[in-house]
Amino acid sequence: QVQLVESGGGLVQAGGSLRLSCAASGRTFSIGVMGWFRPAPGKERECVLAIRRSGDYTVYIDSVKGRFTASRDNAKNTVYLQMNSLKPEDTAVYYCAAATRGGPVGSRVDEYDNWGRGTQVTVSS
Repeated sequence: QVQLVESGGGLVQAGGSLRLSCAASGRTFSIGVMGWFRPAPGKERECVLAIRRSGDYTVYIDSVKGRFTASRDNAKNTVYLQMNSLKPEDTAVYYCAAATRGGPVGSRVDEYDNWGRGTQVTVSS
């Protein structure tokens, strides 16, 4: 079992930045891909981006490309989501997720088997 705790959320003005962190504990050796998710219309959650153990990541939401980046510190079992040029429409609870079952992992919710409780990001206009 893996436990995930997000932090770094808060209230920021449009155009500002935030960096979210997700700290993993437990069976961290089993973690492969980690992802950041947020709610979306018509879906429970959509994948913002997924980051592999190598640090390579894929951004899945077009509206955040060029503004959101990710990094990963495997020694600290922590992943980060750097959010720049924030917009009011980025307001959401952001969830961290980890995949431990192996195999290809992308943007689907069911590919991830461990979830954090989320951290609220609010962007004011």
